[in-house]
Amino acid sequence: MTRYAIDADRNALVAIWATGRGDLAATVAALPPISPDQATSLASNLTTLSRFQWRTYTHPASAAGDPDIPNSEAWRRAEERRNFKEVDAAIRTPNLPTDHGLLVSYSGVVESAHRVGRTLHSIDDLELRNTILAEVITEQAAIESAELGDLTGRARQAVELSRPDVSPAQVQAADELLRADPLGSIELFTELDPASAAVAAAHWLDAAAEVAGELAGVPTVDVVVEADDIEALQVETPTMVLERLGGGETPTDIVVDLIAEAVSVSEGHVPAPWAVVSRVAEIEEQARKFDLDNDTREALLAEFRISRLDPVRPALDLLEDLLDGIRGCLLLYTAHSSGDPDDIEARFAADVRSEADAHPEQLF
Repeated sequence: MTRYAIDADRNALVAIWATGRGDLAATVAALPPISPDQATSLASNLTTLSRFQWRTYTHPASAAGDPDIPNSEAWRRAEERRNFKEVDAAIRTPNLPTDHGLLVSYSGVVESAHRVGRTLHSIDDLELRNTILAEVITEQAAIESAELGDLTGRARQAVELSRPDVSPAQVQAADELLRADPLGSIELFTELDPASAAVAAAHWLDAAAEVAGELAGVPTVDVVVEADDIEALQVETPTMVLERLGGGETPTDIVVDLIAEAVSVSEGHVPAPWAVVSRVAEIEEQARKFDLDNDTREALLAEFRISRLDPVRPALDLLEDLLDGIRGCLLLYTAHSSGDPDDIEARFAADVRSEADAHPEQLF
């Protein structure tokens, strides 16, 4: 989301947003003579409005079921996205306190727009109000661009957001970057939606594991585990992704499922609670089977995570883990090759490209 702040030295309202390579800032408006409380209230309420609007991007209706079912989660998300059209009127003519109290909307988008409007009403400056309305239109346009897979301009902040949905155009762009460098490049993190980049990375991890596994005589699903004996790696997530790919799931299905799970956990929910109980039972069974002492058993349970990904940044966490898995494939490939390290890495890249290109249908 875009954050808003007051530059006290210039008495100006400033917009700040992430780019994946640091934050950018732009001056929104030079403020008229107003109190510090009015200025900070305006900045705070605009930040809240941006947060609720960007939430429609990170929580699309498509990830929650059928939006045509009244009062369902998908229906509520779709309704919140449609509330973008209510923002202009809410800012221009906000609900104001009366003798009977204050009318408050259940919609986060609409209510935060009314709060911006009430602050502007107290300031009573027509030029500032028009400037803020133009700023809000700019913010909404950035969200709409991100939804279409165009992460230029202010929409670039989507590179740091996790969305349980993918853009085919972004997946294709990530695929091209990985074809150029199968080990990954910084542009995967700074130019693309991380969920879409993770879909392409899962496809290339599968190709890299096939290549390394064939050379080392190791099953594809065990490649990252074997490589972890050479150098410490993120093992659990890449191995689980390889297992699910081997079971016939698509990279898109796996990525969307893992991100949705982590987003649910970040909101205080326990997705698939019986699956969580089953995983805990497996740890207990392993402890009994191998007669582990209580300290070891407690250590295993302490490492247990409801979400396999970091709930704060699941898409980026997944992308990092998948690229680490590809690096592990190179480690195993190198351990079973001879020659100059640069030549080995070049052969690995060429072999992985051939394997990935042999199964282009697996990308989606």
